[in-house]
Amino acid sequence: MGGWMGKVLEINLSSGETKTSPLDMEMARLFIGGRGLGARLLWDEVGPGVDPLSPENVLIFTNGALTGTGYQTSNRFSVSTKSPLTGTVLDANSGGYWGMQFKRTGYDALIVRGKAVRPVYIEIKPDGVQILDASHLWGKRVRETTSLLGQNNNKRNVLCIGPAGENLSCMAAIMNDGQRSAARGGPGAVMGSKNLKAIVVEGNERPEIIDQEMFKFMLYEARKLLKASPLTSQALPEFGTSVMLHIVNTIGALPTRNHRQSQFEHAEDISGEALTEKFLVKNDHCWACPIGCTRITKTDKVEGEGPEFETTWAFGAQCGINDLAAIIEANALCNDLGFDTISAGSTIACAMELSELGLLDSDLRFGRADLLAPTLEAMAQRQDIGAELADGSLRLASRCGRPELSMNVKGMELPAYDPRGMQGQGLLYATSNRGGCHMRGNMLGLEVLGLPKLIDRFQVQGKSVFVILHQNASAAIDSLVLCKFTNMGVGDEYFARTLSAVTGIKYATGDLIRTGERIYNLERLYNLREGFTRADDTLPKRLLEEPVVDGPSKGWVSQLEPMLKEYYRTRGWDESGVPKPAKLKGLSLADMTEVA
Repeated sequence: MGGWMGKVLEINLSSGETKTSPLDMEMARLFIGGRGLGARLLWDEVGPGVDPLSPENVLIFTNGALTGTGYQTSNRFSVSTKSPLTGTVLDANSGGYWGMQFKRTGYDALIVRGKAVRPVYIEIKPDGVQILDASHLWGKRVRETTSLLGQNNNKRNVLCIGPAGENLSCMAAIMNDGQRSAARGGPGAVMGSKNLKAIVVEGNERPEIIDQEMFKFMLYEARKLLKASPLTSQALPEFGTSVMLHIVNTIGALPTRNHRQSQFEHAEDISGEALTEKFLVKNDHCWACPIGCTRITKTDKVEGEGPEFETTWAFGAQCGINDLAAIIEANALCNDLGFDTISAGSTIACAMELSELGLLDSDLRFGRADLLAPTLEAMAQRQDIGAELADGSLRLASRCGRPELSMNVKGMELPAYDPRGMQGQGLLYATSNRGGCHMRGNMLGLEVLGLPKLIDRFQVQGKSVFVILHQNASAAIDSLVLCKFTNMGVGDEYFARTLSAVTGIKYATGDLIRTGERIYNLERLYNLREGFTRADDTLPKRLLEEPVVDGPSKGWVSQLEPMLKEYYRTRGWDESGVPKPAKLKGLSLADMTEVA
């Protein structure tokens, strides 16, 4: 067997039972691993109406067929569950070292069920699986927990939650290797609801590679292509992901002050260039990654990884803040508390607007960098104003009587691209299966960077084809599980050939993209089963009705409706956004009949 280890570990925290079952190889062939395998397992495990924070919800940790092989960025893993933030199907993935080490334990997936009576952690080692007492760790932050449990890259890797997850914040992340996160949608709260503090992995197994010579050739080709790409060989290593901030701001698509504007007048102060000049200590990288986009930064108060572009935007332009040191410190605090930085920053921005309108009793105002850290602390502990913010901007704004001031899709806060200046990005957000997300097929390459070609960012007609292709390809890459930046230099056909070499199963490029389409449709079916409808495929009222007031995107709103109608037709869905029977049959999903 190539690539897959062939085993699934199942742990019931309520009973303390652990068991190993064989991986369904037909399921693996159809869904590969990572996001795809997680979605397929979740379909069977968590039916409609289950409270995401109840023992009936599950946490599914999956790696991919390429994980741990040494292929470029083959370090990632995926976490699948029902989201407490959105109620949708959820997967969140992370890099670092933990995913590689989890693969070395000999499992393709871990399914965690139930709820422990008291805090516990799981230890998976070559000599067995244990559920151990974590009472001494409960209440501790991520860095201390990671250290106490013996984090050692390449030997022993720690995954855990911080106070945000323990206190069931719907924005809580699962952290691994100290500062890496599976963040969006609140998986940390699900872990906290199970009284599960951490999962420690040690392994010594290696995945088999069927065609070693072809694999070595594909690895050589991937390295060559990544070196040839200016983005992956120069921009990302030199400036990190924050290299995008100035670019997106220049075209008038950088959401500012809770999306009231689309350009930030102080963008240069928080740019990737400013970060490099004033705060950079060194570059770092995940296991088996030649790109090295990680930034180790230092202020007078903290030293650590990040911040990434999305985080810099969320605590910067979105909050009207140009104090880069304060942003770096907010990022470090989020990592230690276990927060999704995008949702946390955008929720604070929403609170700032509500406070300025007199709808929320707080001192939060746009530009108040001094309040970032204390607000995050309060959110993690559900104290004072933090109790109002801990479950995201939609719940906050709804309680204040102005739900439209939450910049979200399906309850998940939007990231750092204003769809009024990137029309395809708006369609991407509205149709994302896990809520407002740029990682479901980011249109940045096509609408801004010209990768692989440049299309008019204001174009509406015909945009759905590009969005769908990106969504399908993204689902496939998330199932391998590889870093999206690899795809900036390496084409899908290389991934298909590498997967074939590792597994011994013939995958053409079309097969890989069709796998992504299968996954996307299954996720859609899951949400439909949960009661989501066409009405949920929308954007905040502000982005649909309030034109950009100045700058390069002046006068534009998101032209969502015509794109959405075209999208449904192109997807093979009906006018209500339900996949048609013929589409499901063609994707080997005909047995998913509960909503079709």
